[in-house]
Amino acid sequence: MNARDPITQAPRRAPRSDGAEARHRLLHTALRLFAQKGFSKTSTREIAREAEVNISAISYYFGDKEGLYTATFCEPMGGDSSDLIVACNAPGQSLETTLRLCMVSMIDPLKQGEIVRQCIQLHMREMLEPTSRWAEELERDIKGPHRAIADLLCRHLKVERADDDIHRLTFAITGLSMQLYVSQDFIEAIRPSLLRTPRAIDTWADRLTGYALALVEAEAARRRAERKLKK
Repeated sequence: MNARDPITQAPRRAPRSDGAEARHRLLHTALRLFAQKGFSKTSTREIAREAEVNISAISYYFGDKEGLYTATFCEPMGGDSSDLIVACNAPGQSLETTLRLCMVSMIDPLKQGEIVRQCIQLHMREMLEPTSRWAEELERDIKGPHRAIADLLCRHLKVERADDDIHRLTFAITGLSMQLYVSQDFIEAIRPSLLRTPRAIDTWADRLTGYALALVEAEAARRRAERKLKK
């Protein structure tokens, strides 16, 4: 007996574009509903109904509700924190080049528009109503990149290990990019052209790189002055 497709209930054939489309609808419908209502208040039946697929498609493509929830964190914005970590550890690379690669990695998802808004809403909801996903998110996508940038700054400033001021500087640099996500509505109300096009977002990457370099130089100058006072 031939296996049947979980979307159409027709006999399963070779990989199809309609299967990819069904998975896409499930993923983005789930993202919207999880962001609006949270994990516990969103049912798989509701997701399947609004995505216009058979409910068995969730287990077919994502395993279960938890697998679908995890996918809404990892997939819609594209890429992951490993790109930033690799950039921070590339040998022989200037600080400016490394910071530019980091900024591009952090803000490039803004080019996806409304999807990014839903992702930010989902992440904020996860912080307020944490599931087991929050611990994974904290370790992989927050602590990992933070450590990578802190280690980069230690090497550049010739600091043996990250102290409080290295961590302050790291938070300040990553905060430059995070402000764009948190302040999207404000930016669009005041100066919408700043986020309107991919080119505008690329310009942000260049500017934020310059701002980050200025923060690093300010910290370097502060440390130099501090050393002089101790002599």
